[in-house]
Amino acid sequence: MHITILALGSRGDVQPYAALGIGLKQAGHQVRFITFENFSHYARDNGLEFHPIRGDAQALVANGGTDMLALMRSFGSLAEGYARDLSAPHLGETDLILNQLPAGLYGFDLAEKYGLKMVQVAVIPLARTRTMPLMGTPRLRLPGYNKATYSFGEQMAWQMFRPVINRWRRQTLGLPALPVGGYFGQLATRRYPILNGFSEQVVPRPADWNEHIYISGYWFPQDRQWQPPADLLAFLESGSPPVFIGFGSMPVKDPQRTTAIVLEALRQSGQRAILHEGWGGLGSQSLPDSVFKIDYAPYDWLFPRMAMILHHGGSGTTAFGFRSGVPACVVSFVFDQFYWGKRIADLGAGPAPIRFRDLNAERLREAIHAGVENPAMRRKAAELGEKIRAEDGIGKALEALQKISQG
Repeated sequence: MHITILALGSRGDVQPYAALGIGLKQAGHQVRFITFENFSHYARDNGLEFHPIRGDAQALVANGGTDMLALMRSFGSLAEGYARDLSAPHLGETDLILNQLPAGLYGFDLAEKYGLKMVQVAVIPLARTRTMPLMGTPRLRLPGYNKATYSFGEQMAWQMFRPVINRWRRQTLGLPALPVGGYFGQLATRRYPILNGFSEQVVPRPADWNEHIYISGYWFPQDRQWQPPADLLAFLESGSPPVFIGFGSMPVKDPQRTTAIVLEALRQSGQRAILHEGWGGLGSQSLPDSVFKIDYAPYDWLFPRMAMILHHGGSGTTAFGFRSGVPACVVSFVFDQFYWGKRIADLGAGPAPIRFRDLNAERLREAIHAGVENPAMRRKAAELGEKIRAEDGIGKALEALQKISQG
């Protein structure tokens, strides 16, 4: 079977889908990976067919900042480019489209044009449910509120893209324009199922999800070519396990001030640390010998060697944190990060999250102390990690896709 994966976003957004693509290829399928051109290595290093979308994820995130609407506008600013880059006729030469774009954008239209089946794929829970509101929205006890938040979120995305997509449908794909309400009622059906790449240990299956919504477990990427540099190994071996601190792809307006907060919290707690520079540029000033700055290290290798993990709460980083069995705390910036931070705390696998805007040395020191010194928290994190390591998310995803393709 030839399978096309469409995935756009930051590094953490794209990596799990590349991992899924590798799993599909190893199972004997042909895989085409469509993503931003600066992520081409995920496809080419793993023998996947690559189709580029013009754009730079890091620049888009930097332009959008930490405001969800601004981020949507930043990615939406390239809507015409997405349509242009997805107009290549050869994209119809496939059997199945796996679409990560929110609410089925673009992939739904390609599937309709070429008579294909599309599967909506996600690593965060986005399917409508009465159990909880759409992540990033307030929690309110109002009748019908939870499910309504999903319709609201879908419409926000759809109305931003609707003029471009309808013009693309009419002028390029030869399809009729879609109505104001879009096509969201058709998702989570036999023709347009949803496959979720997260663990039921972390996100229990809502009772009102139907049989066309699948949960497979996490899709963990592996960097088999990476070798730890000697100075990193020497630092790890020179003392007690350090704390990891990093905010991934999040833009930080004042990285020097944020780094100063981190260093003061570490000084007060007496902990060593690995400081991840990230897209925010942390650690540009002089650092003490007890803090080691990195640009990159695979989380599956690094996190199990840590005493605690403090991160921004991206879905991929959170998944690696859970898998490591090490307590974690989220310093949340936007959208799903608030949800993941609360899930970690609710599961007893780490202290309560801290909003980035509220970050100070005292709060960070208290979180570090709780994660490093609380035996019950460490036990909960270890137990959860053991359960997640026993799961085969990619294997379960392959089973689900086989069932879907035959349905």
